[in-house]
Amino acid sequence: MTLLQDIDARSREIFRRLVETYLSTGEPVGSRTLSNDEAIGVSAATIRNVMADLTDLGLLHSPHASAGRMPTETGLRLFVDGLMQVGELSEEERRAIEREARSDNVESLLQDAAARLSGLTQTASLIVTQKADAPLRHIEFIAAGPGQALVIMVFEDGRVENRVIETPSDMPVSALTMAGNYLNARLGGRSLSEARAKILEEVRSNRAELDALAARLVEDGVADIAGGDDWTLIVRGRGHLIEDGPAQDLERVRMLLNDLERKSEVVELLTAAGDGEGVKVFIGSENRLFSLSGSSIIAAPYRDENRKIVGVLGVIGPTRLNYAKVVPIVDYTAEVLSRMLK
Repeated sequence: MTLLQDIDARSREIFRRLVETYLSTGEPVGSRTLSNDEAIGVSAATIRNVMADLTDLGLLHSPHASAGRMPTETGLRLFVDGLMQVGELSEEERRAIEREARSDNVESLLQDAAARLSGLTQTASLIVTQKADAPLRHIEFIAAGPGQALVIMVFEDGRVENRVIETPSDMPVSALTMAGNYLNARLGGRSLSEARAKILEEVRSNRAELDALAARLVEDGVADIAGGDDWTLIVRGRGHLIEDGPAQDLERVRMLLNDLERKSEVVELLTAAGDGEGVKVFIGSENRLFSLSGSSIIAAPYRDENRKIVGVLGVIGPTRLNYAKVVPIVDYTAEVLSRMLK
């Protein structure tokens, strides 16, 4: 693997300027373009020789013989890890992020953060959050048709979640009411996942004061609701993935949009970004899910008042993302969201 110390100072500067130009334009960069850069100050012939050496090292490639050069995924990784000059957020950008973080409702806070993140970066934004972390304030079962009931859950953090579950076709309204009253009396400010084992054990050992149908509803309902996915995925700004991109990117975008529908794998990838501090960057084939679509993810964890990681937010786009601009936006959004959750 090529390291920074394997490249002399002049080659590093030419490589850095080439990658920055590519990320800005999305087009291969030629030696003549770089020779016009006063900061480099060498001839086009010298630059061509350096570019050839960098290509041999696996840091650059050319889409076809007559084109300029583009960074490979290895080159982008070297640039992001060692040469990128991360930009500072403007006061306007900071205010824009903070302005969206005003709601007392956690769900609204996350939705607004996702929308703002997508708007500021002009990419698709992703937020993964734990579902049942907050204690339940109230739960209610309402008949929703033959063999179905609507479960309404109101959490202490203001979030409201609705879910449809299967019920016996002869389930009377009284059983729905009884099941809701039973659960509300026993949750006691705990999350359903925390109380799940105790409630199921009580029902199964016939200690619950419920008739048979209500007991079955509680048992099936608690198992279904608390035993599902622990994470919710929010995606905003899919339209940015198809704006202003070259025609040859359309197939990549189609594959990316298909990948985003594979919720469990997206959640798995993003939660991996929560293993540690700060922003993580996944480039192209470094992540299995998006390897074919040639996409990059920039993600950071956010925390609750106890500094426990409760979710991950980030953006996804082509590997030619403006990393120097997007990294601080993702970082500051995670910081503001963590602050609000306190």
